[in-house]
Amino acid sequence: MSTTEEAFSVTVNESTISALFAEPVDPLATVVVAHGAGAGMHHPFLSGFSTALNNLGLSTLRFNFPYMEAGKKFPDKPPAAIATWRAAMDAARDRSSDRGVFATGKSFGGRMASMAAAEGMDAAGLVFLGYPLHAPKRPEKLRDEHLYGLELPMLFLQGTRDPFARQGELEAVVGRIGPHAKLDWFEGGDHSFKVAWSKRTTAQDGELLAAPVSAFVRANSRTVAG
Repeated sequence: MSTTEEAFSVTVNESTISALFAEPVDPLATVVVAHGAGAGMHHPFLSGFSTALNNLGLSTLRFNFPYMEAGKKFPDKPPAAIATWRAAMDAARDRSSDRGVFATGKSFGGRMASMAAAEGMDAAGLVFLGYPLHAPKRPEKLRDEHLYGLELPMLFLQGTRDPFARQGELEAVVGRIGPHAKLDWFEGGDHSFKVAWSKRTTAQDGELLAAPVSAFVRANSRTVAG
């Protein structure tokens, strides 16, 4: 499928971040994709994931958080990350006509999207690529309180070997959120969706997540379109 790309910059408070908008012919919706804490928007996992979404008929917009753009190691605090999410969603809506715009993030990026939504950021739905429910070996400190007030469609994609969210823990959280939240397990995957002994590349690991995300977007785009 033919896809056009636009690289551009977004201003967030006093920072300027990089973004990349990719649009196939006649896309159904736009998926904004945020990176995790340790790698930026050009990481092969996100590149593979985004390209696969484009091939399935969805536009994508990837962006860097300010700390990543500046080459810093430690992620931005929530206020800065939330402001960045708002700016990225605005940029996506400017390029998406009347199509629905979904917010998707790997780990930290997804958690910040949910916090932005809890503070009023408009999105057609949320997709979490490995939700960091707690730090490894720290299950007593869950990062879940803000999720229960969200009423928009949500999809949690999680590896069964992910130390950031055990199966029983995340199932309980998703069940408590309600029927508008869906949980899909990626058998054998760790926090990066890598399966032991797998010969897949990092980009191919990302590609595998595009199909369930596309199905979620399509199911909920009918609601967006009215």
